Amino acid sequence: MSIWRVQGGYPLEGSLTIQGAKNAVLPVLAATILTGSRTELTNVPDLRDVEASLNVLRRLGCTVQRQDDVVTVDSGGLTDFYIPRELTGQMRSSVIFLGAVLARCGQARIAMPGGCELGPRPVDLHLAAMRALGAEVSTENGEIVCRADGLTGGAVELALPSVGATENAMIAACAARGTTVITGAAREPEIVELQGFLRALGAEMEGAGSSVITVRGFSPAERVGWRVMPDRIAAATMLCACASAGGQVELRGVDPDHIQSVSDVLAAMGADVRAGTRRVSIRCDGRLRAGGTIVTGPYPGFPTDAQPLMMAASLKADGTTVFVENIFSCRYRQAAQMVRMGADIDVSGRRAVVRGVARLHGAEVLAEDLRGGAALIIAGLGAEGQTVIMDRGHVARGYEGLDRALTALGAQIEFVK
Repeated sequence: MSIWRVQGGYPLEGSLTIQGAKNAVLPVLAATILTGSRTELTNVPDLRDVEASLNVLRRLGCTVQRQDDVVTVDSGGLTDFYIPRELTGQMRSSVIFLGAVLARCGQARIAMPGGCELGPRPVDLHLAAMRALGAEVSTENGEIVCRADGLTGGAVELALPSVGATENAMIAACAARGTTVITGAAREPEIVELQGFLRALGAEMEGAGSSVITVRGFSPAERVGWRVMPDRIAAATMLCACASAGGQVELRGVDPDHIQSVSDVLAAMGADVRAGTRRVSIRCDGRLRAGGTIVTGPYPGFPTDAQPLMMAASLKADGTTVFVENIFSCRYRQAAQMVRMGADIDVSGRRAVVRGVARLHGAEVLAEDLRGGAALIIAGLGAEGQTVIMDRGHVARGYEGLDRALTALGAQIEFVK
């Protein structure tokens, strides 16, 4: 159990550089398996989920080295196709290795993944994508088993724009004979990032960022270098933190387009948000207005990962903010904890109504998932007195040195493992 102690009442001031993106680096790490050669990644964040992915690569027989933010993977020695429960239980996104292992080995056996409990997140779309490429797929004793004498290009039709299923299909299609067309694809920036990396590996691929992605072939490169994109959810976290605590913060190394849906809401609430070349600044010197109705949806809609963060920023806003969560059915777990701090929140199904209060007070609360834990830290920054967040390691899965970053901006925060 980790403990975050947050003393509210201190505005944030200063600038910082945003970490590499968790949700981009994980599929990139999986894709390093494809070539059987050496890959060097830079701007890799130091996160629990990243370390879990590196352990998966080591378990499969890859040689992995890390020095600061540089990770080198040599997948030439890959010897296994099995990922056991003790590894997949550490993160939900471990299923992203399915397509890569299948593509490289012709078979894959992966224990059902773990991660944050945000409601049902079935892997059916991932399995359907593998079947569409010619694999035999079954689930046996809590494990996913895939086999293919050779993958064949074809039509992969995704019923929902699942980011993970899109990524798995893109990676597996690199090993397929012929052309693969993925329709109903997710459009997130992390999909565009993966396409760029796969092209660097030798894939002939286009369409990422739209709902149709085409993969025409693959000629493996001998050595590849790649810099991981900035983390748009980490950027959204810092914007919402400043909105809650007040102050003025500049974020460097971030793509403003990737977080525009979040920036637009904060601007509508009265924050002064300005975008520049690979930077975004926010100034908030008074009470915010309520954010109206915020509906989560696939990119370019409002991101579900930012919903708890924006809820924290809305707790003291004048008026009523309504959240409609369309992605995960259990994404309001932070709400009950915020009520302990004096927030006025009513949750009914996928709808949460936040009525702004004059003040919040510190309390002892529990982080039950990654973004909910970050949201409680944000709420603590805007509360009176000390907030103590009990955390079973969720926040460290997605944020590199969050306590250090906030302290550098003037927050009074202590993190104890």
